[in-house]
Amino acid sequence: MQKLFRWASKWWPGLIPLAVMWGFAAWNNTLPVEADLSARSSAALKETVLDKTRIAVDGRDVSLAADAFSEEGRRDAVMAVEIVPGVRLVDDRTRLVAEAKPFVWNAERDVVRVTLSGSAPLPSIKARLTEAARKEVGGVEVADQMGLARGAPPRFEAAAMLLLDQIGKLKDGKITISDTKINLSGMARDLGGREAIAAALKNLPEGFLIAANDIKAPPYIFQAYKDPVAATVTLTGYVPDNNVHAAIATSASRKFFNEKVVDNLKASLGAPGAFNPAVVAALGALSRLSTGTLVVSDREVKLSGDALYEGAGNDIRAGLGKDFPKNWQYKPEITVKPAAGPVDGTVCQQLFSELLNKGKIRFATKRADIDPDSAGILDHLIETALRCPTTNIDVAGHTDADGEDAFNQALSEKRAQAVIDYLVKAGLPASRFTAIGYGSTQPVAGNDTDDGKAQNRRIEFLVR
Repeated sequence: MQKLFRWASKWWPGLIPLAVMWGFAAWNNTLPVEADLSARSSAALKETVLDKTRIAVDGRDVSLAADAFSEEGRRDAVMAVEIVPGVRLVDDRTRLVAEAKPFVWNAERDVVRVTLSGSAPLPSIKARLTEAARKEVGGVEVADQMGLARGAPPRFEAAAMLLLDQIGKLKDGKITISDTKINLSGMARDLGGREAIAAALKNLPEGFLIAANDIKAPPYIFQAYKDPVAATVTLTGYVPDNNVHAAIATSASRKFFNEKVVDNLKASLGAPGAFNPAVVAALGALSRLSTGTLVVSDREVKLSGDALYEGAGNDIRAGLGKDFPKNWQYKPEITVKPAAGPVDGTVCQQLFSELLNKGKIRFATKRADIDPDSAGILDHLIETALRCPTTNIDVAGHTDADGEDAFNQALSEKRAQAVIDYLVKAGLPASRFTAIGYGSTQPVAGNDTDDGKAQNRRIEFLVR
């Protein structure tokens, strides 16, 4: 026996290197097997919809951890790994993504970025929503703060995509889906943007409804600037449509007899009610100023500038608001132009002639009622009459040759007297003026054309 122990003590240490070699061989063979199972398990999950997927392999046992978006999807993922060749056991550590109640999604825009927050139902939908936002607001930062949750209503993606189409129409604002209810608030970027958004919302997927739409339109701006140096009236801003555009341009050309109308107006939706009559009335007031600025912002009218004389300033300040609809506001800032120096009768006559060569006093057809569009030229005539206070003036009326001579004679006298009444109402002494009617006896053009007739229908100021 002692000999046996002595012999064994000589050979058993040789087992140690054999064990080390066996362990190394086993470890060296296991690593490729585990790596292969891990790769094939990952490949098997490509057709599943999971989030935060983690795979660990120990020998031929696989541990699968992931967030699934449905119970069926969770079971399919586990089964897909179980049937991978070589897998002995699957340790199922999957779980369902939390359900959001209510399911809320937000798109919010400010000056510098668009922020997407709330919940998205799937990673792929989350990515598509982010990409759609970037395309809609090209160049603006898009911050993705969305989480993932179950509980989205049917057709959620279609509704969210349609709403993202509207985010580009906002200057700032927020759009929220809460289950199937939609809330919108903010300011449209351009005129007509609010209306465009409202029209698009009519195409929401079935089941979705608008709980609140508080999108505001930017101010609807119309401006006119009268520059006496350049002799221009520049119109900028917006008008509702081409018909209103044409009406306002025509009215301006009639009111501003001494200035060229520069028309830079654009048509756009969003005009307040009664826009056309309010703007036309405001342009009439501007035409009575020496220099001035008109700003119409929604239903507020601001008019500033210099009236030609004190009476005109008082009249404009007190009277223009009466021409506006009841829900409009009028803010006049009217001062009076410093009075020009006096002139003698010869210069006065020259000034009258220059004014009446540039524009004309208009009347209602076959009547002696002065057209309101003539207020501007009448104020200029009054300003000139104030500069020659010692002169007497004949106001002469002329007609075209249409109609009976007796009627035309009487009409020319009534029109001359209507002008004098206007001058007297402005503060000039009635004793300085005499009304004379010539009917059609002193034409300055032929009466065989409309243009010739228009030239013959006139008022003249003759200094005595």
